[in-house]
Parts: sequence; C-alpha cells; structure tokens
Amino acid sequence: MKQFMMIFTGADYADLGLSPEELQSRMGKWFAWGNKMEEQGILRGGEALTPQIRRVVGENRTVTDLTSAEVKEIVGGYYTVEAKDFDAVEKIAQDFPDYDLGGTVEIREIMVFDR
Repeated sequence: MKQFMMIFTGADYADLGLSPEELQSRMGKWFAWGNKMEEQGILRGGEALTPQIRRVVGENRTVTDLTSAEVKEIVGGYYTVEAKDFDAVEKIAQDFPDYDLGGTVEIREIMVFDR
C-alpha cells in the first residue's frame, strides 16, 4: 500500500455567500466522507486550512499576505489516505463534497525516501 494526498482546491465558502444552513449541510457531507474513509481504514490524516495566505517568494524573500478574494482558488485542505494506486484514490475522490461548487481534488503520491 502507498500513501497519497488528496489536496482540495476551490473557492472559499465565505466568498460563495452560503447560508448558515448550507454551511452546516456541507460540513455534514465532509464529516460523512471522512467517517466513510475511517471506517474503511484508509484515512491517515488531514486538515482544513484557513483562507489566509502568506507567500514568501524569490531570492529576496518578498512577503505578500493574500486573502481568498485575491486568488482564483485556494487550497482548502487535504486528506492523507492509504491506497493501492491512483485509481483507488480516484475512486475515493468520487465522494468529494465540493464538486458542485467547482472544487477540485488533486491526487499526489507521497514520496518515500530511504534514510
């Protein structure tokens, strides 16, 4: 088995103007998806990320603070899962709650180095 990250990008919920009821419903979908992966024994971790962004760029280490309103898409969070291959993770990603909001799941295999 290998470990993969599913990285979630899309608009910030606050920028979409979702009602409190819509936010609660959406969070329920996220919790159900996470619980499903836990029950399958494949979830290894994950976190939601705030929309605030600080970038440090280039040789001069130029620092810029950004908000979700200033970028087209933000990384909203990630899950680390254990699976056989990309196809297995793609199947898991079918339940991602935010496809209807234009969200994206990027799947990346975690590189393992010999020490």
